[in-house]
Amino acid sequence: MSLFLVRHAKAGKRRDWDGDDMLRPLDKIGYLQAEAIALRLAGKSPTDLFASRYVRCVQTLEPLAQRLGQSVTINDHLTEGADFRATIDWMTTLAEGTVMCSHGDVIPEVIAALERRGLDIAGDPDWRKATVWVLERESDEFVAGKVWSPPAVRKS
Repeated sequence: MSLFLVRHAKAGKRRDWDGDDMLRPLDKIGYLQAEAIALRLAGKSPTDLFASRYVRCVQTLEPLAQRLGQSVTINDHLTEGADFRATIDWMTTLAEGTVMCSHGDVIPEVIAALERRGLDIAGDPDWRKATVWVLERESDEFVAGKVWSPPAVRKS
């Protein structure tokens, strides 16, 4: 059974944003990455869509939600600073095909903890924005994982 853990698409630099960081949106490349992620994931029969409450995470999954006629549900297990143990416990309850969007602090901690628990990672980890981790779960154990590189997009 596959679950998909997405790092949000590009949203510009934190230091260049004057407002509340939770409200920082995707930039032009980020929107293109979100569209490309949606195109790729739509063919994988996604079920539920969850995102951190940060705007950039929700926006990363919105194109997929539109394609599927679904909505994105906010979940604090995916928010910056979330406890990786609680996030993993929650992930063991999710349906096959669930897509989650989170941040650059949560995802490496989750993957490292899963690896300590026996997750076999194919290839090298990739922590860049707009990567997608494909995680295979048997019962409540994550057994295999691989990461898709960020989609190659260009500003027009």
